[in-house]
Amino acid sequence: MKNILFRSFPVILAIVLPIAFPGCTSKPDQPATLGSANETTIYSPTPWFTQQGIASWYGGRWIGRLTANGERYRAGDMTAAHKKLPFNTRVRVTDLKTGKQVIVRINNRGPFIRGRIIDLSVVAAKKLGTYDRGLAKVKIEALREIPQIKKPNLTRAKTAPKASPTPSPQPSPTPRASSKPPIPKGRR
Repeated sequence: MKNILFRSFPVILAIVLPIAFPGCTSKPDQPATLGSANETTIYSPTPWFTQQGIASWYGGRWIGRLTANGERYRAGDMTAAHKKLPFNTRVRVTDLKTGKQVIVRINNRGPFIRGRIIDLSVVAAKKLGTYDRGLAKVKIEALREIPQIKKPNLTRAKTAPKASPTPSPQPSPTPRASSKPPIPKGRR
C-alpha cells in the first residue's frame, strides 16, 4: 500500500498543484503575433516605401540567436530582415509569380548577399509559398498603420450630485390689508 501511494505521489502533485496554484505554473513561450484573432490592423492604402528584388528565407543555425533589435529569432514568427527599414516596420511582401501576400515585421538586418532585398522567417516563407523555392522575385511595401480607437472616448457620466430643490416662485408682494374695513368711496 505504501509503495502504491509513494509511486503515485508525483502524479497526484502534477494534478493538484496546477489547480491549487494556477498563477505559479509555467507556460511555454508563445510566439509573437501581429495581433489577436479578434483584432484587425488597418494600414494606409499608400505605402511609404516600395522596393522590388529577390527574397530569401533564413532559419537553421539562426534559430534562437539574438536578432539585431535584441529579440530571439524564432522560426514561427512573422518577421523578416531588411538592410535599412526601421525595426518594427510592417512590410507587405508580394510574390510577383503567384500574387500571394504576407505581412511581416522587421526585426533584423540583412540579407547581406548582393541582389537580395529581404530575408523572411521560416513561417513567413511557407505562408508566402517561397519556402521550397528558396528564392523568389518579390515586391515589398512598408506600411503605415492607421490607429484605431481601442476604448470608446465617451464614458458614462457618473451620477451628478443632487442639487438642492429650486425654490418655488414667491408671489409678488401685495399691500397689506389693514384691520379697518375699507371706506366706501362715496362717504368720506
